[in-house]
Amino acid sequence: MADDIRLVIAEDHPLFRDALRRTFEKCGSMQVVAEAQDGPSALEHIRALAPDIALLDIGLPRMNGFAVVRALRQERSPVKVVFLTVHEDEATFEAALELDVRGYLLKDCTEPELVRCISAVAAGQHYTSPSMTTFLVNRTQRVRQFVEDTPGLQLLTPQERNILKQIARDKTSKEIAQEMGIAAKTVDGHRSSICRKLDIHGQHGLARFAARHRADL
Repeated sequence: MADDIRLVIAEDHPLFRDALRRTFEKCGSMQVVAEAQDGPSALEHIRALAPDIALLDIGLPRMNGFAVVRALRQERSPVKVVFLTVHEDEATFEAALELDVRGYLLKDCTEPELVRCISAVAAGQHYTSPSMTTFLVNRTQRVRQFVEDTPGLQLLTPQERNILKQIARDKTSKEIAQEMGIAAKTVDGHRSSICRKLDIHGQHGLARFAARHRADL
């Protein structure tokens, strides 16, 4: 049906992948449009079919889930990504959030929780396994403290904040300009404005600041 949530599933274990497909088929409002057993196949299906959601295992062969998402972000793909994973550590969780992964679900979740996650992400929300809530709280508290300690952040325009995030991801002015559809000179002007507002000095001061606070921006 036209209103179905369209999914691409990428999971290298066939039995688990079959179980996922059956779960969505039983739901009645979700359609699995393609399945992949490795990262390159997942990326190919996502590019060709433009699903609403890509459900990815982080540990995919040949090209892991993070590499797939980075490729999608580089291409400015609108697909929403959900990681279904065994990784319960905070560092992996933080890395997923930095790439704007919309859902982070552990593989020991129940079928109803999986369906709730997909429905929430399709509706524009974020969803995290309840056991990961502590990491979200930690992140929120850390970001709040960072903002309090760096009052100049509140002076940045939305475009400057976006550019600062791109700098934190090691993007050059040319790459940022291409992604945002503006001139490289305009990006350089924003960089100077950001430095002024944040009281950053030195040729590489902004890059060092952005890299140091990448997880908080």
